[in-house]
Amino acid sequence: MKRIIGIIGLAAIVAVAAQPATSQTLDAVRDRGKLICGINPDLPGFAARDQEGTWRGFDIDFCRAVAAAIFNDADKVEFRAVSNADWLTALKNGDIDLLSRNTTWTMARETGLGINFAAVTYYDGQGFLVRSNLKMESALELGGKSICVQTGTTTETNLADYFRSHKLTYQVNAFPSADEALAAYNEGRCDAFTTDTSALFAERLKLAKPDEHVILPDIISKEPLSPAVRQGDDRWFKIVQWTHFVMLNAEELGVTSKTIDQAMTSENPEVRRLVGLDGSAGTEIGLTSDWAARIIRLVGNYDEVFERNVGIGSKLGIPRGINQLWTHGGIQYAPPIR
Repeated sequence: MKRIIGIIGLAAIVAVAAQPATSQTLDAVRDRGKLICGINPDLPGFAARDQEGTWRGFDIDFCRAVAAAIFNDADKVEFRAVSNADWLTALKNGDIDLLSRNTTWTMARETGLGINFAAVTYYDGQGFLVRSNLKMESALELGGKSICVQTGTTTETNLADYFRSHKLTYQVNAFPSADEALAAYNEGRCDAFTTDTSALFAERLKLAKPDEHVILPDIISKEPLSPAVRQGDDRWFKIVQWTHFVMLNAEELGVTSKTIDQAMTSENPEVRRLVGLDGSAGTEIGLTSDWAARIIRLVGNYDEVFERNVGIGSKLGIPRGINQLWTHGGIQYAPPIR
């Protein structure tokens, strides 16, 4: 009897698993014919318009990758600029389908705001920008100095924690936006400007003489930056989450936008599962079997996205650092597709 019940139970599980993947958000995106993505309005390297008015950047490419997976067209995205003050409302109200903005994954945000963070696309940490003529080598030399910071962010709390833990005094000059904080620093109203280190590389480019400013080596916090979605739509969450994992797995397996056609004839079992030749990973989340191949072909793997937007060869010149794959000494690590 127990064996019969067990077989019936297993059959029920299989039947449920075999049901078509559904997602309210995915259905809405398909019906609309485009993805609506919430982004930072002005963060070079991550999200900014080029001279032709086209959105470019690391966070932009993540949105494009999700669109590629759904539509086989990375350009079927509408980008909506959202500030620190309104991104949560925009996401929860359904004004955007996905938030791809330099937003830190914290417990309070995930447990108290009704959102889910999908995956850490960029491991970051808070740092300090100072004038090179100050000859500073450490943030510990900022004791007694004035520091510009944006209000209403984790940055402000981290700043207070750092100085308190090191028993240092400081003067905080807080502003509603990062642009206002940077402008005050540029005008000499602060000795330092603090935010996520990745943003410091971007914000430094906006200064009149970027070469006269340096980013101190100190990292004073953990800032795992992640795309976010509304809670309650597991299928959509998985699509967004596995978009990042696909790009990481592709890099690890050596599959790029330039080699994707060769990968489609590969005999490597992992590559075959990645590009949809074997297995049913795509259909299980409501997409086509070649959804990952679409991402790689139209947008690229993680390394391609990182390097062209923020890496050493870009204007920002950020080293991969801990955002290297785990096989290269970093902590970027994706579950396998199997």
